[in-house]
Amino acid sequence: MTLSYTRLLQFYKQFGKFYDRQFGDFSARTGLSMREIHVLLFLANNPGYDTARDISELRGLSKSQVSQAVELLAAEGFLLRTPDEADRRVVHLSITPAGLPLARDCQAIQTACGQRLLAGLSEKEKQQFALLLETVLDNGSQLAEE
Repeated sequence: MTLSYTRLLQFYKQFGKFYDRQFGDFSARTGLSMREIHVLLFLANNPGYDTARDISELRGLSKSQVSQAVELLAAEGFLLRTPDEADRRVVHLSITPAGLPLARDCQAIQTACGQRLLAGLSEKEKQQFALLLETVLDNGSQLAEE
């Protein structure tokens, strides 16, 4: 099988546009930018990864983007910053009770995006796809480290 890299890159761009558009009403209602939405979603979806560095490295956002988003979310009372007890240079981020409903709304939008993407696949096909995707993503991570 020949993998079409052009199609893969095209998918990445097309789905990214679709995904961002799905948050349009939420963004207009809350005043949150996509950058802030990405930070909220990352923290909600990745327990144990709770620093700006984690977000930057694993989500692929620049340090300055993450810093700006964290600053705005904290100022709005949606995020709490807690210095690490062992290393004061490390700051842990957590979603506050005021931010939790926003994070849940974002997760619902994200879930709906995934459901639309996988529409037409049986449950078995979805499970197979998830396993195959994990393998491809793991391979990609290893290649990035080479």
